[in-house]
This record gives sequence, structure tokens and C-alpha cells, in this order.
Amino acid sequence: MPSTLEKVDAVCQKTLLNVSNLAVSFRSSDGDIEAVKGVSFSVNKGETVALVGESGSGKSVIALSILQILSYTTAYHPAGSIKFKSDELLGAGSDILGRVRGNRISMIFQEPMTALNPLHTIEKQIAESLILHKDYPGNQIRKRVIELLKEVGIQNADQRLGAFPHELSGGQRQRVMIAMALANEPDLLIADEPTTALDVTLQAQILELLKNLQRKFGMALLFITHDLGVVEKIADKVCVMEKGSIVESGETKKVFSTPTHAYTKQLLDAEPKGSKSAVDTAAPVLLESKEIKVWFPIRKGLLRRVVDHVRAVDGMNIKIHEGETVGVVGESGSGKTTLGMALLKLQNSEGILRFDGEDLQNLKANGMRPFRRQMQVVFQDPFGSLSPRMTVGQIVEEGLRIHEIGKNKRKRDDLVVNVLEEVGIQSVDRNRYPHEFSGGQRQRIAIARALVLRPRFIVLDEPTSALDRSVQAQIVDLLRTLQVRYKLAYLFISHDLKVVKALADRVIVMRHGKLVEEGNSSRIFEAPRDPYTRELIMAAFQNETTSEF
Repeated sequence: MPSTLEKVDAVCQKTLLNVSNLAVSFRSSDGDIEAVKGVSFSVNKGETVALVGESGSGKSVIALSILQILSYTTAYHPAGSIKFKSDELLGAGSDILGRVRGNRISMIFQEPMTALNPLHTIEKQIAESLILHKDYPGNQIRKRVIELLKEVGIQNADQRLGAFPHELSGGQRQRVMIAMALANEPDLLIADEPTTALDVTLQAQILELLKNLQRKFGMALLFITHDLGVVEKIADKVCVMEKGSIVESGETKKVFSTPTHAYTKQLLDAEPKGSKSAVDTAAPVLLESKEIKVWFPIRKGLLRRVVDHVRAVDGMNIKIHEGETVGVVGESGSGKTTLGMALLKLQNSEGILRFDGEDLQNLKANGMRPFRRQMQVVFQDPFGSLSPRMTVGQIVEEGLRIHEIGKNKRKRDDLVVNVLEEVGIQSVDRNRYPHEFSGGQRQRIAIARALVLRPRFIVLDEPTSALDRSVQAQIVDLLRTLQVRYKLAYLFISHDLKVVKALADRVIVMRHGKLVEEGNSSRIFEAPRDPYTRELIMAAFQNETTSEF
């Protein structure tokens, strides 16, 4: 029979990461801000532990603390310990951190566009980690990079090696980040919202991939997310965070089936519900496209001759009425975002494009200017689209100044305050910078920037992808309210079919640049006709007991 000392040794060998009484504070001119307060948890070898909670609850701050990559000009640790195996990481030197970071502990960051180097190809960025930490022969590195890209679902991986981050869709960029993190087969993978930008079918593939890698390498996973559906599928244990503290923790099944804390119950109950009021059938057509095409040339050879085309959007016909929401769904790379940019004339295209009866296709920049205020966009990556050198107030005010809205600075400031409060950002926060906000808060700022101009048509490109479920529900309600109040038309691009179901009048299903199926939202979700549409809906609603699929 093992002694008490032997039992303790066995537990210590099993424990990979131990966070004890961790506190994190940020210095500010208004006084120190306590972001994390006395947090303790452990991750065992081969185990998946999820940190869940609303944006700003401190989840990502904990992840950055583990790797010691917080900005220590503003952040500090008043107390706590972070042990990885036998190494104390809190305050560790470069020798320990150099051995651990990217090798024994890897991290998938929340916003891939800002985490990837825009000047380097994806091959170079994935290969860099292999070169730094693994003794791969030079001729084997490319082969390993291709293997990694295939593992995370990048199609034609050998042809995408020379691509730069901006040439990939949001979901594809996220997959490249996952490939980089998995390159060295780490002992612990910290995944900060790794499925945020992924469609439901790919999300299932990535979760299955992570499970397979855990089984293969005994890898542990610290999974940070606001998506409780993902937590239920993948996590062994869950820690629920609120305002910097863990309010409930335990085995995932037990916490989900019998939550004890009021906040946990609130998270489990929060979800976009209902549907928007039906659009007036007599409402005028605001935007119309016929046979819209966006083809990107594929060049090869010494003379870079065009040998084929990537048919990103291939002959799409769309009508959007005043006050109507058209949802666009499909896997990453299906052409959803390219279609939205083409309808805004932010992407060159062929075909007929009309807005409020006016032909836009032949207009130059000066001719388009009067329409820019009426046609706005909320981009998928809020951090990449918000200037880091401007305060939130300046970012939201910029459009007002360009379009000469508001008689003076005071009037413009009133408009900025009103729209920020509409999306749930306090007016006192307008003097802060984007990096001082959580991912979900930045997404709300991006929505405010579009709404302040009171446009007639908005392309919403994954506007709720970075938001926790309770805030998703708030944003859906906000968008419905604003739509009725101002008769707004939306093109709502999303991989989250639950949000689309709650917001869209009609749904367009895209695959490989083509329209697969189109119809009223209720008909698409209740009786999808195309096998691909059925596959998407099954993946999104597989945990629903009422699902017919």
C-alpha cells in the first residue's frame, strides 16, 4: 500500500500547472485596477480545464500571466504563484521562460490578425517555431509545415505556403495560429478563444483535432472561451469567472447540470432568443446585386501568367429591403466576407450593383462619397480595425468629422456618448485606448463607430463572434431595436447559426463562392433542402433536444 508521501509525489507528478492565489493589477492614472483576485486552479497532464466568463472577467489576463507576457510597465502581480512542473514562472528569468514559451507551453491567441506578422508568409511563421525549438533538418521543415496545415483543415496546404495573413479568411488565419501552437507538440496548450472565428463544422473538426492530439501526446489544455457549448464538448473541469474571481468550479458535467452560483446559472440561461419582427413586404429594395463576381487570379511561372482563378464570389444575386436582415452563412473561405465587401464597393467586382436605385458599379471614389455614410461595416477583427493611437472617443467621432455631422466639438461628443451608451460602453471610458478593453468590449466599440453615422445599410461581419453569450443576446436585442427605430437594413455574416436564427429575415447559404440555398429564416432552419445546409444546422444545434436533424 502506497505511503502518504508516495501519494503526494504521484499527485505532484500528475499536476502540470498549478496557479495559486494569483492576483493581477493594472496601474492607471485613476488608481490601480484589480483584474484578477486570488485565483487558484490546477491543470493535470492530459486534462482539459476551461476558464469561462464574460468579457473583462480576467480570463485572458490569467493566460498572459502564465507565459509572463503581460506589459509590466502597467501590470504587476501583488500576490500568487504559477508553477509549471517544478518551475516557478512568476518572475522567472529568461532562461526558464525561453525553455518553456512556445515549446513546453504554447498559446493560441484570440485575434489572429494581430498575432500573425503581416510581412511574413504563413510558411515562414510556422517554420520559425520549428527552427527555434526543434532540430528539424532544413529539407524536412516544409514537409512538417504542410502536415500541420492539413491537420488544422487548410485546403490545398502546399499551395497556401506563400500566402500572407491578409490573403486568408478569418477562420483560415485562426487555423494557421493553431498550427503554429501545435508545431512543437507542447505539454500544455493555452487556447484563448481558438474557435471564435470558425464556422460550426470546422469548430467541431478543431475540437476533435485537439482531443486527438491530447490522446496522442498526453497534452493538457487550458481552454479560455465564452462559448459554453464548446466547454460542454471538450472540458473535463470548468472554472467560472466573474469580475476577476472564480465563483464556481468543478467537473464540467456537474457544474452544467447542477450549478450552484447565481452567475453560473445566468451564463447557462443566456442565449440569443426569439426572432425579429417580420419586415414590411411593401418595403422598398435598398440594395440589389445581379451576377456579382469576384475572381482572384492565380499566377504561376517566371512570367507570372494567369493560369486559373479563385472564384471567391461566383454570380450572386441578392435583394435587401429597407429594414430587412439577410443572414449569410457558410464555412470559412466560402466567400461570405468577400461578398459583403463587394456590396459595399470596398472590393472590385463584376456585375450589377444598385443602392436605392442608383448604379454604383461605375462610380469612382468621389462619386461613392455620398453613399459611404449610408453604407457602413462592422469588421470581424475589432482590434485590427481600431486605431491603437486614437482614443475610443476619437475613433467613434472620426466619421462624424469626415461627413461633417455635428455643429461643433461639444455636439459631436454628445453623439459619441449616446452611441457608446447604446452599445454598453460607459461614457467615461471614451478617453481610453482600444488595448485597454477586452475583445468583447472592442467589438461593441466597432459597432458604435458604424452606428454613430445612422446609416441605412450595415454589413455586419461576425459582429458577435468575440462576445460572450449574455452580451451576444444584448447585441442582438440592440440591433433589432435600432433596426426598427431607423429602418436599417443588415447583411449579417456569421458562422453562429443561433445568432442568425434570432436576427435574420432571410438566410443565404454559401459554399465555394456560390449560393447553395436561400429562403426565409424559419424555412431554412426548420426544413433545409440542401445536404450542406442540413450539415451546418446539425453541427450548430446538435445539443438541442428539440432539433429534428
